[in-house]
This record gives sequence, structure tokens and C-alpha cells, in this order.
Amino acid sequence: MNPPIKPIVTRFPPSPTGYLHIGGARTALFNWLYARKTKGRFVLRIEDTDAARSTSESVDAILESLEWLGIDWDDGPYFQTRRYHIYDEYIEKLIESGHAYYCSCTPDEVDAMREEAKAKGLKPMYNGKCRNLNLKKGPDTVVRLKTPDSGATVVEDIVKGDTAFRNSEIDDFIIRRSDGSAMYNLAVVIDDITMGINTIIRGDDHLINTPKQMLIYSALGADMPIFGHVPMVLGSDKTRLSKRHGAMSVGEYRKMGFLPDAMINYLVRLGWSHGDQEFFDRAELIDVFDLEHLGRSASMFDTDKLMALNSKHIQKKTPEELAGPLLFHLNDLGIEAKNDAFTIGAIQTLQPRSKTLVEMAEGAAFYYKDEVEYDKTAADKFLLPDMLPVLEKSAEMIDTLDPYTHEALETVFKFIIEETGHKFGKIAQPLRVAVTGTTVSPGIFEMLLVLGKEKTIKRIRKAVRFIQDKA
Repeated sequence: MNPPIKPIVTRFPPSPTGYLHIGGARTALFNWLYARKTKGRFVLRIEDTDAARSTSESVDAILESLEWLGIDWDDGPYFQTRRYHIYDEYIEKLIESGHAYYCSCTPDEVDAMREEAKAKGLKPMYNGKCRNLNLKKGPDTVVRLKTPDSGATVVEDIVKGDTAFRNSEIDDFIIRRSDGSAMYNLAVVIDDITMGINTIIRGDDHLINTPKQMLIYSALGADMPIFGHVPMVLGSDKTRLSKRHGAMSVGEYRKMGFLPDAMINYLVRLGWSHGDQEFFDRAELIDVFDLEHLGRSASMFDTDKLMALNSKHIQKKTPEELAGPLLFHLNDLGIEAKNDAFTIGAIQTLQPRSKTLVEMAEGAAFYYKDEVEYDKTAADKFLLPDMLPVLEKSAEMIDTLDPYTHEALETVFKFIIEETGHKFGKIAQPLRVAVTGTTVSPGIFEMLLVLGKEKTIKRIRKAVRFIQDKA
């Protein structure tokens, strides 16, 4: 009888020394998608052992960004600073089994060893002086892992293929500092063992740590997880993505008006493919994601492609789905709005031409204002004395409409066109400026219907007074 297949358990372990950036978000996404695809578990772990740089504000920002993206976790968040007692327990096991030992060499002595090796043309490393001295714990002792002298540690990587590291070039590295704190490589291995992590997808900048971590797994007799090291995300100039390439944190992209589903869609395509398909919704991604199609080549971050995807996701959403996210951006503009029929109507007029939610919010602002402010150039060009009869007649006729419908508005303006001899384009722009303050808006009839009869009349009559006062 075959043993039961263990569920896939993945993890995302950010350091809370700043915001969640694009590279980290992509790593979280790959692990989350694989866990969801396989009906496994996704664990969130906060690696906060860098006390000088870790902050609670960063923790909050990371959690907020993950929640905004819709990347939820099944276990955690765990904090490494609350797990020191667990690390100590495993370090003691390694010492007792002869796989680790106390070392009393000072940093200066170790530096001298490295310089001596370098002078001989060898790799600079600790020479194992304390390896067989059976030292006891002291005030300045560290604990080192006893690494193999020969052979190789082979990383079987599902993305990069096999990579071999000669054991003779891996020195007896420190797993616990003299102050009693566990080193990174030890802590992450113990975390992954105790949390049941069996699949690790991470950036290839971690590949250098993997052989050391594998040696710790072996020393503890623990099952080796699957490793996959994905190439880094590059900027448009093919250098490592950094702040000079634009907004970097996930929170910044939210403020720029991107939808979380668009970010998810774009991030997954930075290093994974499903044929030539570019557009995915969340449910579809969970259904088709796999590890086999993670790419070996670095991906370039392209804001224009992200913008195009965002526009498509906006078009695919229902107005009801966009209302909640839009309120966030309206609030940023100082506009108090509600998730109600009025906002849904405003979205319907703006959705076809909006690339971001910021663009949509700015375009919707006129709907919510009590008083419209005229753009000077627009007012000077279109709010002119010869338009007074048109605007006065518009207000007068709209006031009589019952019901106030698209068809009724069309009838009003057909009459005005016939009465004045003006073409609709000549009438539309002054009316648009009167109602919105600018020359750019959704379609006239759709806009006036959302704005409502009372506001429409009020704004047209204000424009009439504006022209009269100017004359």
C-alpha cells in the first residue's frame, strides 16, 4: 500500500524592514497560487530577527498589501522573534548528535584564517580550528555546523535544474551567534521543518543559501523540501528592479489606481506562462497555475503592459465590483461618496474609457461637487454670450421633463437644434462645460441622467449667470 500523499505546504517569509515590493509580492503569489491549485496550505511567516530594521509599521504594511492583493494565508503570521526557544532546542540536538560544535575563535582570528587561505589561492573560509576540541558553551562562543569535507551538495531545482556546490568550499558556518540568537539559515530551516513546508519557491538570490540549508536538513535527518528559484524581476533597462524604475511598493500601485486582480494577473506573467495567454482572472489562475512553466529567464517590469491589463480588468468588472475600490480613491480626493445607485451610475459612464481607478475617480469628481469650478480656458472658449439662448432653453425644457429619461433628453436637444440652427457639437461643449467645468466628460445624455434633473438644471443656470456677469 502506497503512503498517503502529503498536501502541498508553501510559505511566504517577508522581512518587516520596509514595504512589500513587487518582487516579494510575486514570490508570495507563486507560493499562494500553487497552494490553492493543489488544495494545500499557504503559511505566512514574518522574519523579524533584524531588530534594528524591523518595525511594526512594516508588518502592518505587508499584511495590508497582501490583503489588498487577495493573497490570504492558512497559518500565521508567525514571528521568528517569538520562536528562539524552538531554534535553541534544535541547535542542542545538532550539538548532541555531533553535527554542530561550540567555537571560541574571535572575529579577528577568523579574519586571519580567511586572509591566510586567500594568500594561498584558496577560498577564504573558517579553517575548522575548534571542530574537534569538544568545547563547552562560554560567554563568547558561537555554534557552527560541521559540514562535509568532500563530495557535493546538489540543489535539485525545479526551475533552474541541478546546481552542484562542492562541500569543501562550504566552511563550518555559524548557526548561533555568541549572543544566543540563531542565524538566518538555521532559523528558516527549523521554521520550515516545524511548519511542514515541503515546497519552497523563492528568488534566485537565495540560491547561495540553499546548500547550507540542505546540510542542516541532512544533519537533522529531515525530509528535503522541493526548491524552485525564480529569476529576479528587472527594470526596463535590464538592471535589477529598483526605485528609479518608478513606484515599487504594492501600496503605491494601489494608490495609483490599479486593481488587485490586474496586479495579480501582471505579476504572475513575470516568470510564468500558460501558452500565449495574457489575461487571466483570479479563479482561472488558480485552476491553471503550475510549477512546470516557471521561466528560467529574468522578466522585465513594464508599466505600460500593467496599465493595459488594468484597463482590461476594469472593463471586465461589473460597476458594482468597482464601486468599493473607487470609493478609496474618491476619498483620497476629499470626496465623500457612498456605494449606492448614484455611484454605480457614475461608474457606468466612466468605465469604458478609464485605465485606472484614479483616472475614474478624477473623472467622477464633478458628479459629487456642490459647485462646479470652470476651467478658465474652457470657459473662455465655450461659455460665450451667443450660447445664452441655448443654455437658457436647455434649463427651461429639462425642467419640464417627466419622466427624466434618455429619450426625453434627446427630444429636448433635437428641438433646440432645430430652433437655433446649431449642430449638436456646437451645443454639446458649452453644455458640458456648464455641467462639469471642463471639456472632457462621459457622453452628454448618460452624464445628465446620472447627475439628475435638479443638479443639471442648477448647473446650467449657474453657467447662464456666469455668462451674464461676464458680459
